[in-house]
Amino acid sequence: MVRPPLSPQERERGRRLGALLREARGNRPPAEVAAASGVSLESLRKIESGRVPTPAFFTVAALAGALGLPLDGLAAALHTPTEGAALSA
Repeated sequence: MVRPPLSPQERERGRRLGALLREARGNRPPAEVAAASGVSLESLRKIESGRVPTPAFFTVAALAGALGLPLDGLAAALHTPTEGAALSA
């Protein structure tokens, strides 16, 4: 099965997701977050950089859990047009 190309909006949402996760990680080392979430360090780096704009739901859920982010707040932040929208804890 061939996957259709991502739209510019999907790519932008992936960049926003990466920025939100990076912001939530703060000063914690990426390796610490990767280990806590069960996501590989390379995958975390790709998601944070926007190179993986559509990570699997369970990957996002694992990262959100390790970072203490509510999934509903993360989803809401990704559906707003402004980059870096605040997340409610």
